[in-house]
Amino acid sequence: MSITTNPFDDDKLHEECGIFGVYGHIDSAALTALGLHALQHRGQEAAGIVTYQDGQFFSHRAAGQVGDNFSEESVISKLPGRSAIGHNRYSTTGDTLTRNIQPLFADFASGGFAIGHNGNLTNAVAIRRGLVQRGCLFQSTTDTEVIIHLIATSKFDTIVDRTVAALQAVEGAYSLVALHNDTLIGVRDPHGVRPLVLGRFEEAWILASETCALDIIGAEYVRDIEPGEMVLIDEDGLQSMHPFKPKPHRFCIFEYIYFARPDSTIEGKNVYEARKKIGRELALEAEIVADVVIPVPDSGVPAALGYAEEAGIPYELGIIRNHYVGRTFIEPTDRIRHLGVKLKHNANRQVIEGRRVILVDDSIVRGTTSVKIVEMVRAAGATEVHMRIASPPTTYSCFYGVDTPERDQLLAAQNNLEEMAKIIGVDSLAFVTIDGLYRAMGLDGRNAESPQYCDACFSGEYPIQLTDHSTDQPSPQLSFLTQLA
Repeated sequence: MSITTNPFDDDKLHEECGIFGVYGHIDSAALTALGLHALQHRGQEAAGIVTYQDGQFFSHRAAGQVGDNFSEESVISKLPGRSAIGHNRYSTTGDTLTRNIQPLFADFASGGFAIGHNGNLTNAVAIRRGLVQRGCLFQSTTDTEVIIHLIATSKFDTIVDRTVAALQAVEGAYSLVALHNDTLIGVRDPHGVRPLVLGRFEEAWILASETCALDIIGAEYVRDIEPGEMVLIDEDGLQSMHPFKPKPHRFCIFEYIYFARPDSTIEGKNVYEARKKIGRELALEAEIVADVVIPVPDSGVPAALGYAEEAGIPYELGIIRNHYVGRTFIEPTDRIRHLGVKLKHNANRQVIEGRRVILVDDSIVRGTTSVKIVEMVRAAGATEVHMRIASPPTTYSCFYGVDTPERDQLLAAQNNLEEMAKIIGVDSLAFVTIDGLYRAMGLDGRNAESPQYCDACFSGEYPIQLTDHSTDQPSPQLSFLTQLA
């Protein structure tokens, strides 16, 4: 019987993909593998790299983590070329199958086309249905393939015009990297929900989900790709265009709370500092008398530091993580299986026993993990356990590229604060307010009429139409299907 040995990470929202692209370097495949390694936190199910050289595309895609598949020189040597794109997968649409591992590839009349996608299309099912009725044959179950078929069936002549037309037909959140022959393409959706940054390494151009992927290869951060921007990189250099109608900016605020690596800088904000500021706001809003502040590792660490500094309470590592345990472990019986939490984490009794403890975590999803954490801390001798959460209550599902449970499985959607505290087993429970979260981002608070971020998982206000999840009429974007040749 297989059990997870990272139970503190299981009850989290999960980003589904990391993307990386290189143009103009002889070691493009090796650089892409390194970039994907830095982005491993964005997806651990599968990884793939596609390169281009002298009219040919080369590909290696496999289930598992980057180090499992691209550490051997023999693999990299079979991926020649000065341009490459790569993708880490954590599926939110499509099964975990080899045929769904990205980058996906297709042969068009104008040449080969490979694409990697971070995000989620909210009208992919509706579009796919129309394309299938017109005779399109799908080889995967992922929404990314919808984009390929839209490009293939477009009436326009150039790959740029075809790609623009395809993306004008889709709804949702996306950042894309693509290779068309010897051209690297990067695109970010008009709302800018998902991140994408531009970098420079020697004479090469780099595209990546986060700046930590630039750091690992020593690349220079140039700027963020703007919402609604498309960049084309070829032998003539970089060309920028804005082919889409401007939309209100709605960057995913959960990138700052949990998804992004703390050493990344996104849209001008260092993620680590942003999380510390959220912790400070949390301390101002939810003060409690206690002896020690303890983070839930690893994602709760920056917020706990900020909370402890603002509250003037000592910060201690009261939960120790064993980083050398694999992702899964085989246990012979159910009785032993339930002890699995200590395979990965253990309470540090020396700093817990006899003390009033504040546990700081980034979020609560189902609450199952929080129950185990509190039980472990109480068993280590805590006299009181208070939990502080560095995000507002997660009460709605995300449809923009995040693996989220249904609403009936979200603890905060089904229970009030007092009920949640009782379920988790804490003496008190508090979340940072949504205004406090926005203040930590450097704003006065949330603009209720026009929120500056996508915060739908907290507010239920979805900035992009949810066609595939609605009983209403299909979106007007689908009308293009009747115009296909």
